[in-house]
Amino acid sequence: MDKKLVKSITPREEDFTQWYTDIVKKAELSSYSSVRGCMVVRPYATALWENIKANLDSRFKKLGHVNVMMPMFIPESLLQKEKDHVEGFAPEVAWVTHGGNEKLTERLCVRPTSETLFCDHYHDIIESHRDLPKLYNQWCSVVRWEKTTRPFLRTMEFFWQEGHTMHETKDEAIDETRQMLNVYADFVENDLSIPVIKGKKTDKEKFAGAEATYTIEALMHDGKALQSGTSHFFGDGFSRAFDITFTDRNNTLSYPFQTSWGMSSRIIGAIIMTHGDDDGLVLPVEVAPIQVVIVPIAFHKSNVLEKAKALEEKLSEKYRVKLDDSDNTPGWKFAEYEMKGVPLRIEIGPKDLEKNQAVLVKRYNREKTFVSLENLDIKVEEALNEIKKGMFEKALNRRNEMTYVAKNYDEFKQIAAEKPGLIKAMWCGDLACEEKIKEDTTCTSRCIPFEEEQITDTCVCCGKKAKYMLYFGKAY
Repeated sequence: MDKKLVKSITPREEDFTQWYTDIVKKAELSSYSSVRGCMVVRPYATALWENIKANLDSRFKKLGHVNVMMPMFIPESLLQKEKDHVEGFAPEVAWVTHGGNEKLTERLCVRPTSETLFCDHYHDIIESHRDLPKLYNQWCSVVRWEKTTRPFLRTMEFFWQEGHTMHETKDEAIDETRQMLNVYADFVENDLSIPVIKGKKTDKEKFAGAEATYTIEALMHDGKALQSGTSHFFGDGFSRAFDITFTDRNNTLSYPFQTSWGMSSRIIGAIIMTHGDDDGLVLPVEVAPIQVVIVPIAFHKSNVLEKAKALEEKLSEKYRVKLDDSDNTPGWKFAEYEMKGVPLRIEIGPKDLEKNQAVLVKRYNREKTFVSLENLDIKVEEALNEIKKGMFEKALNRRNEMTYVAKNYDEFKQIAAEKPGLIKAMWCGDLACEEKIKEDTTCTSRCIPFEEEQITDTCVCCGKKAKYMLYFGKAY
């Protein structure tokens, strides 16, 4: 291990914020740009995002969704059509006021999200029930004028996908909303090895203009929650605001029901903060730009390189493989690919050739095994499957250890002050209690889980009859 490289990363337990910044920088994920709050996404992170995008895009298309591309500018009059929506985004909107040297007669908003653009388009193309459902998605960047920024977690411009669908009935739209949340949960848990809690946001925390917002919440290593994907049911509010109507099966003019759902590049931040350690990234197998790295040792003095190239050729049929035949030392290479979070490393040298073997090293737990070259491809597959399962279990165990139950308010406040993590507590449903908890502890409601529990009969804050069990936590 290159001690100098490792020492350049601040330990997580010493300063988690600085650790995160060090990882982003040392792993060459992003750089700061000349525009405040905007980042340069470097090739390694771009490759990571492309793999995330390809995985999700394939899932969407299997469910019948198609991709479209909308303008990046929204006329102010269009944004103003849905009152709750525009009020929710007003503080974060960036405005274009001039075109060249001329002042615009109407300001243009740089899209913070695209509901209004899609609605304007749907108004023009939906006429009959035969035109429904409309299952649209777009991949793009959006702009929100954030005061405090951090690479991937919160930047003024960020990358995402946003699905916008229209349906004939309310039930169909609700089914779509829940279905897409399940798509996100399945992707994050099975392909990113990050356990999530699925649930519904409170009215205070729901998306501006939505009737209901559903979320997947993940817990980071430092005990803070991260909203990792959301799906919104809009009812027919936007349809009415934009006068989107269709002739239904009874030949009656009706308003369609709308959904919206999205996952952004902040999921890269979730990967870093869930799995990373003091030596760098630890990337999930399914989205890692390099899944297997082959490091030949002392290859200038033997036919090791020839064998390593043969291994690369064979494994590349199934995996994203890199053979590092540079003249850097093996120790430097080990440190470099641990920093990059490559899930599996294969080491092979002259002594290994003599024994007809190679060494497999798993990044997430440093486990080292010696395997025969005869069945290396089988052992690589087994190792990658073990990594996926092991990373998930490690993250799940940590979340379980950092999830607490509060039965009264004194207990809640003590946990919030002393123990990072999630707090499960009962809630009466009143906004006043939700706001008081945030004011007293800085904990926000994360979600009402689909799998409800009955901890006590009374609200943890006011003592009145409880309606829901809520997850609370400090969050990014």
